Amino acid sequence: MTTLTIEMDHLDQIAADAFSGYLVRKDLVRRYSRQYPVPTYVVEFLLGRYCASTDPDEIQEGLAIVERQLKGRTVRSGDEELFKSKARENGSVRLIDIVHASLDAKNDRYVAELPSLALTDVQIADTIVKDNERMLTDGFYGEVTLAYDPLDAQEKNPRPFRIESLRPIQMSKPDVLDVLAKGRQRFTREEWQHFLIRSIGLEPTYLDDRAQMVVLLRMVAFVERNYNLVELGPRGTGKSHIFQQISPYSHLISGGKATVAKMFVNNANGQRGLVCQHDVVCFDEISGVSFDQKDGVNIMKGYMASGEFSRGRESIRAEGGIVMVGNFDVDVEQQQRIGHLLSPLPPDMRDDTAFHDRIHAYAPGWDFPKLDPREHLTEHFGLVSDFLSECWSHMRQTSRVSVLQDRVFWGGALSGRDIEAVNKTVSGLTKLLFPDQEMPVPDEDLESIVRLALESRRRVKEQQKRCLRSEFRSTHFSFTMGVDGIEQFVSTPELHSDEAIDSDPLPPGQVWAISPGSPETGAGLCRIEVTAGPGSGVKILNHPQPPAFRESVRVSEQNLHTRAKELVGDRDSRAHEYSIQLRPFDADKSGTGLGFPALVSLVSALLQRSTRGATILVGQLNLGGSLELLQNPVGIAELAVEKQATTLLVPVASRRALNDLPDELWTKINIEYYSDPIDGVFKALME
Repeated sequence: MTTLTIEMDHLDQIAADAFSGYLVRKDLVRRYSRQYPVPTYVVEFLLGRYCASTDPDEIQEGLAIVERQLKGRTVRSGDEELFKSKARENGSVRLIDIVHASLDAKNDRYVAELPSLALTDVQIADTIVKDNERMLTDGFYGEVTLAYDPLDAQEKNPRPFRIESLRPIQMSKPDVLDVLAKGRQRFTREEWQHFLIRSIGLEPTYLDDRAQMVVLLRMVAFVERNYNLVELGPRGTGKSHIFQQISPYSHLISGGKATVAKMFVNNANGQRGLVCQHDVVCFDEISGVSFDQKDGVNIMKGYMASGEFSRGRESIRAEGGIVMVGNFDVDVEQQQRIGHLLSPLPPDMRDDTAFHDRIHAYAPGWDFPKLDPREHLTEHFGLVSDFLSECWSHMRQTSRVSVLQDRVFWGGALSGRDIEAVNKTVSGLTKLLFPDQEMPVPDEDLESIVRLALESRRRVKEQQKRCLRSEFRSTHFSFTMGVDGIEQFVSTPELHSDEAIDSDPLPPGQVWAISPGSPETGAGLCRIEVTAGPGSGVKILNHPQPPAFRESVRVSEQNLHTRAKELVGDRDSRAHEYSIQLRPFDADKSGTGLGFPALVSLVSALLQRSTRGATILVGQLNLGGSLELLQNPVGIAELAVEKQATTLLVPVASRRALNDLPDELWTKINIEYYSDPIDGVFKALME
């Protein structure tokens, strides 16, 4: 065997000190998982037992043991009879296999199935079955001692094979969370996030923030009870990997028929299904999944809402989360043009808004790159999957929603189900990033967790809106940090860009406006951004400063001070310094005729009140506070429609001229009028 070279980086060094005995080289895992017919977590179980070290010699020695055990105890295709023969000749044989069990009612005993040996009638003691009930559903991997009884082989109905002992391949230690919490203290929040990602075999160095966010969302279902997640995106991004290879507490259902009996309960014998036996049940290739019964989706819908399902008169409670992953055949933009982002779901799910409402989060699979083994698979140390999955399973017993108490307040657009979904995501992400309940969660970290939770739930809401606009009109999700905090709105990036007229309210101090421009350039869209702080005066950040915009700002500043009582109440408008910037998006860069939008920006920044989303402001002021006549209001309205604004706020003096607006445009934009600057300011601000 070749000598191992280990290049440990800073994160490896921290991990080695924090989790001695619980680490494994993830490249070694891949080396052996490809060679032998067992899942990754089985290989890691053995590597964690014999190679949980950073010492090259110890790893080398452990690898020899692991390789010997994998070679001697895993059954390759064609070796079935060889293992049976060894059991007969030696009295028993040890192997690693997935173990299923069922009740033989005729003989009132349990029988086990070992798929790798094609044995379906292996004797197994009642006590072993009772201690490991998961073998009655879909089974689990274990280290099996298989005995052979030659006397039984001579009976009329021979069952010579017997499971003498069974050791499930999963860690069972009561103090795993204490070990995890203690080790976490050595890491910063960012370092810990990167270490978690390495622990599932990925390399965070080559993943941007959005891709890492997707990975974290995939993990939430493991730590939060009854968590329902959807992830759709391009092929080859490893969506199902974590649910198939990392944890023995999850189960992957590939596309095809899903039976109600296997998922929930078998009414014939009372046997509990997958959601009772696993922490996570994942549907892979969800577009091809269907149930064997017509009411299968309704049963799942009820279960996803309450965590309960019925068996006759009996109501059964389970904690397994439902995860659905699948692929887009087109890119995101085209997917939204041809339908909505949940349309790849099976027909009886894709347009059912009640079913959508049960989904707690939608992970944007398109933000994760196609996996390149040379870059995206790590060669560094990570937690042994066996230890990690055990920690995750233990975390499910507690909730961390209390981290929000008196710190975060939800906006009015969130329904009861929205709040429940967001709370679950916040709780799950907090457990993952701050597993020690005593460790304080800093405001900046809590804010990023809250934003991710709101975004992933709003994505579900936006798809409901596409299916049933009248019922799901309000999707402007927002939150406030602290009692005196500013209301912050959270959008989904695929529906928003910095240059798009978004329906979400703009942050305080920002407005959309149209400048009339010049005959050469024509009217142009721009955004004015203002921040207010201690000091005095107005500072224009544009270099060079467009003279026309400088004049608009001078006029708006004068009007603010002159009418301060009506506009900002008891606040002292002169005791603040205003930093203002013009961001033009069309040919016109002059900033002419923007006195009224600039005034709204100043007031919005001083009052810390958001301005209305999807609304464009138009109007020029003079020093006396009068509104000047608007030139070419029809052309401005046409530009507003082109920019996909929903509302145009204009001086009332333009009403007659706008009668010439073509009929087809009247249906595409709402035109509102203001009589004077004060009336216009308060029509532009959010209530």
